[in-house]
Amino acid sequence: MTESEDIPPPEIAPPIKTSGLGNIAVATKKSGQSGNKLFSGGLGALAVALIYYAKTAKVDDPVFLYCGLLMIVGAALPSLLWAKRADNRFPVFEVLMLTGINTYAIPLLSGHRQLQLYPGDTIMRAATGVLLFQLVANVSYAMTRGRAKTSPNWTREIMTANIANYLGYGMIITTAYTIISQFTDWIPYDLNPAIRAVSFGVGIISTFIQSRMWGQGTLPRYRKGIFVFQLVLQVIFSWAALLLIGGLSILILALLGYISGGKKIPILPLVIVLPIVALLHTGKSVMRAKYWEGGTPMPTLTEVPAFYAEWVGYAVSPDPEDERIKDKREGALLLERTSLFHMLCLVADCTPARQPYLDGETYGYVPAQLIPSFFWHGKPPSHIATYRLSVYYGLQSPEDTARTTIAFGLLAEAYANFGYFGIVLLAFAQGFWIKKIGDWSRNSPILSYPGLFLIVLMAWSFQSELTMAAWISSFYQACIAVIGVPFVLRNFIGG
Repeated sequence: MTESEDIPPPEIAPPIKTSGLGNIAVATKKSGQSGNKLFSGGLGALAVALIYYAKTAKVDDPVFLYCGLLMIVGAALPSLLWAKRADNRFPVFEVLMLTGINTYAIPLLSGHRQLQLYPGDTIMRAATGVLLFQLVANVSYAMTRGRAKTSPNWTREIMTANIANYLGYGMIITTAYTIISQFTDWIPYDLNPAIRAVSFGVGIISTFIQSRMWGQGTLPRYRKGIFVFQLVLQVIFSWAALLLIGGLSILILALLGYISGGKKIPILPLVIVLPIVALLHTGKSVMRAKYWEGGTPMPTLTEVPAFYAEWVGYAVSPDPEDERIKDKREGALLLERTSLFHMLCLVADCTPARQPYLDGETYGYVPAQLIPSFFWHGKPPSHIATYRLSVYYGLQSPEDTARTTIAFGLLAEAYANFGYFGIVLLAFAQGFWIKKIGDWSRNSPILSYPGLFLIVLMAWSFQSELTMAAWISSFYQACIAVIGVPFVLRNFIGG
């Protein structure tokens, strides 16, 4: 079945007032031309990356070199094909696959220091698992077809009446929550998870839609300034906790919205942002040693400028006398720190040689995450599967898990449970369901239930460090906030 065979949406009477933001997939001549440019640019970037790592890879065995290069190709291929197509559907699967470059391919090619702990056959087993995942996922996604849904729940907007005019207020809510949660104790502990889910759910929608409108050229000039200002504030206050991942997630979401809307890459913002991220990452270990381990109080709201000045100072001129901090900074490369490949090596080295497969034990924690906490006060924590893996493989004691969470990722979890068979099942399921949902939603407006669901799904597609239970838990909470609130307003309050 080709895309032209999808059933067009039926006429719905009476006509529904829309927001003017359009459907998820809108093919135009302009988007086709932009897609060709993006495809050409992406193909060139892929070629440069392959040549660079072929020349600079820190691997002794050429087989590992070929595996790493194949991982890059397998991760980038879906995005290249998406850029080539003349539609603006959300690149959910494409983003999911792209995460394989920094989490698996680059750590292998750059000789991640943790890989020195494992023999060559273990590294090969882990590399085979990654390549197997990419192959099955890509084939599953390419072979799956689905007809566009035409019922009102799929084709009707749930928020209309010029909702675009109010998107800026959604970002204000998220900015306010970020400041209040970071610098005050105003929010009761028991209410914080629910308020956080609502605030960030609203922020996800507001950020993505506005950046997508910007890419499409439909965001008014005066709103661009407000949007950038709010985005910068959220990132600054998020990074003030010395956790770069929060701010990076916001920036990546905005980048995805812009690219999905305009099929072009915002070169100037990337040129500005990437050096800043790299600089802060360089000084992050020193700052954490001082503020987290050294007991220095975290900054107040008024101390944030001085806090960042100190951070940049450590990044530019580190203290060579402090050997403890210096040791912490060695090898702390930005891409290396996102590695999950060494965790897959750990699991492959131990299982099943010394530790038997878990046979689905960690997946048994998933159903509990779908039960709201106020119905089950003793509900297991969302990272319960991560804790189980950490203890099972000897990385932590049960007491240590209360203080630190170690990222394993979905592939390592799948291997720990069922070996290569688990990786194949995971790959098939992700490729199949993401494609099905995307095809079912082809005629869905952005502000419909499916449209909002896909925005959240894309935002969560780069949460590659989580186990299944943690991923489902956080995704479920976000969906409740993003989809549940409009549902209640529309059906019970008359919004």
